[in-house]
Amino acid sequence: MTEISPADDPTLLPAMPGQRLARGVTRMLSALGHAALPEFVPVGGLRVDVISISPKGEIWVVECKSCRADFIADRKWQGYLEFCDRFFWAIDADFPQDLLPEGCGLIMADSWGAELIRMGPETRLAGARRTRLLREIARVSTGRLMAVTDPMGVSGAVS
Repeated sequence: MTEISPADDPTLLPAMPGQRLARGVTRMLSALGHAALPEFVPVGGLRVDVISISPKGEIWVVECKSCRADFIADRKWQGYLEFCDRFFWAIDADFPQDLLPEGCGLIMADSWGAELIRMGPETRLAGARRTRLLREIARVSTGRLMAVTDPMGVSGAVS
């Protein structure tokens, strides 16, 4: 019998197409030295697919779109711009790129990895907002790590 490694096990793939893209994106960002966090809520009513902190301290937001309907249904993406230094769309090879607005970064992704196609333009965050975001990213990341390593030791909500 052939043994399947965890890396090749299709049952370990996230269920939703956007989550699969986010996994490929987080792998790419990690390879670039970023600290990447999927499904982050920067403020009530907004949830970004991936937020990351670059080695230089830039905050990137990546919004993963798996199909035309997913993109058209998203009416909140412009609200994400005030929570990052650079904004990116992550899509798969079949996504109609002509739908995407100009002036954003572009990442081509799948479940296993991603490639940075176009760098997002830089729009530096204000210092107070950056400080608050960095603190919240650290708090959420620590809570998620604790939930995995010591589920009984976690107190409070983990976002």
